[in-house]
Amino acid sequence: MPYRDAPVTGSDEDAVLHKRLASARVGIIGLGGLGSNVAWMLVRAEIGTLVLVDFDTVDPSNLNRQFYFADQVGRLKTEACMENLLRIDPNADLVVTNTRVTENNLAEIFANVDLIIEAVDTAQDKAMILSVAGEALPGVPLISASGLAGYGSANDIVTRRLTDDVWMVGDLVSDTSDHPLFASRVTVAAAHQAHMAVRILLGLTEP
Repeated sequence: MPYRDAPVTGSDEDAVLHKRLASARVGIIGLGGLGSNVAWMLVRAEIGTLVLVDFDTVDPSNLNRQFYFADQVGRLKTEACMENLLRIDPNADLVVTNTRVTENNLAEIFANVDLIIEAVDTAQDKAMILSVAGEALPGVPLISASGLAGYGSANDIVTRRLTDDVWMVGDLVSDTSDHPLFASRVTVAAAHQAHMAVRILLGLTEP
């Protein structure tokens, strides 16, 4: 796996960095405020393959923070996200699946990825993903998120390493049931997830 390699140093750094990222496969569970924004950041980072999974459609209420446009309302998020990412890089390697990730299909969908990013809404789904991925895909890094709602300081959103293979992004406090979602704070969290993914794939595992 790329993230098990030593950090890159030396005069050939650029070539080695590009090669590592270009050979990586990253799975993203959920293409909402976190996942859709993580996806475009990773495409711009020239990650080799993105495995994108969601079951929902674009809603007007999504447009204040998600990487979609008004003329895409009503379309599957997988299709709309793929369309937008290919506008950034027409050669991007995207594997899209329109389904809900469950304890029964997670291992199959993400069997060949080097890293998983959890970007779902509910605490129940987050817990399921952490549990099933840890058991079914041991050793595969997983970057989760908790606490990104509201208008609190962006500096409260941090990345923590919870275990050898699990990282958590957020303030771990704010909840969407108590606070609104703003593009600015949601995207800060998405950037943390995307950048931690890049670091892990380059052999830098500490936040």
